[in-house]
Amino acid sequence: MAAKSSKLDSVCVYCGSSDAADADFLNAAQALGQALAAAELRLVYGDGGVGLMGACARAANEAGGRVLGVIPDFLRGRERPLNDVETVVVHSMHERKMLMFDESNAFVVLPGGIGTLEEIIELLSWRRMGLHDKPVVFYSPREFWTPLFDLFDHTIRENLTPPEFNASWRAVERIEDVIPTLVDMAAPLDEANDATIKALA
Repeated sequence: MAAKSSKLDSVCVYCGSSDAADADFLNAAQALGQALAAAELRLVYGDGGVGLMGACARAANEAGGRVLGVIPDFLRGRERPLNDVETVVVHSMHERKMLMFDESNAFVVLPGGIGTLEEIIELLSWRRMGLHDKPVVFYSPREFWTPLFDLFDHTIRENLTPPEFNASWRAVERIEDVIPTLVDMAAPLDEANDATIKALA
């Protein structure tokens, strides 16, 4: 596995919360949690103990990794947060998403449903408006996210989104490629930050 970037410390994972998800997706989420722990990258996630999010967080925690869960109080019964990871309870979905964003310097999108779509569309919209330049990587097994990418391309063809928007994220088909891709995306940002610090010194 590639060495982690010095600036890459916390990775937010967006993913589904359904226990009925495909077993391959659940296994991939577990593998990502283990990989994050091995790379000494903190996992930031929605704090649920169910579905892909539970599989990822449980694996990261059991492997000795750092885990931060963020959950609104009204979802604690439904998403059954893990008791043995650091947890922050907030009052709303807006607070949850903002805290997850603030606590992370990169993002991974695993297969998920409408909630995952809401999170990633907002994140990419913020990127489009220049509010952040944090790396975003989709794990897209069996072309899971291709319909979304096709929609992005459709908005570009209709001159509603600039072509450079597609440079704000990358997609991989193998879970073992997720962290190296994050590191690769973060490297130019690290270099730019280092150059700025030297110029100001």
